[in-house]
Amino acid sequence: MARELVFYTNPMSRGRIVRWMLEETGEAYRTELLDYGGSMKSPDFLAINPMGKVPTIRHGGTVVTEAAAICAYLADAFPAAKLAPPPESPERGPYYRWLFFGAGVVEPAASNAALGFEVPPDQRALMGYGCLEDVLNTLEQAVSGGGWLAGSNFSAADLYLGAQIGWGMQFGTLPKRPAFERFWERCSTRPAAIRARSLDEALMPAAPGKPSAS
Repeated sequence: MARELVFYTNPMSRGRIVRWMLEETGEAYRTELLDYGGSMKSPDFLAINPMGKVPTIRHGGTVVTEAAAICAYLADAFPAAKLAPPPESPERGPYYRWLFFGAGVVEPAASNAALGFEVPPDQRALMGYGCLEDVLNTLEQAVSGGGWLAGSNFSAADLYLGAQIGWGMQFGTLPKRPAFERFWERCSTRPAAIRARSLDEALMPAAPGKPSAS
């Protein structure tokens, strides 16, 4: 018997990334819509994710939080979707590299910049991302080739990093460099991305609140 896949989200959150990933897998899932300050902080949900944040998934008895981790989990849980290179493949290294570059480097660098925080040059060694300009240049180089980040196939790394780029350009936390715009265009026009956006947009009136840092 298949394990139930439950998706806890709010359409004004990074749950949009996971929705897209779920649509890419083609697997059936059930959506639990949570609101900020209410059901997201309820005892029932805090028992699932003590941070009281979305996105979160529950796959049978397995709970996964954090958008990048969820994408990585789903890619491995549903290999038929081919959203991750095989473990023994040489593409597995770049796959991990760019998936977690998005989570551990791009996101904090862009968030700090949006808050007006600039790392002093003599303190850059303390930050995992160093400085924003290095992050942007590295990101630009990674997506400039016209292919995908981990070989010839689209993967969860492209989805997650592409979502970071699209979100960043939309809200002004990343500049609209031509390479970023081209990469986002390729990612965002995938049928699963279009379906995911449509599903989340349909839920917007039912989900009052403000964007989450989940």
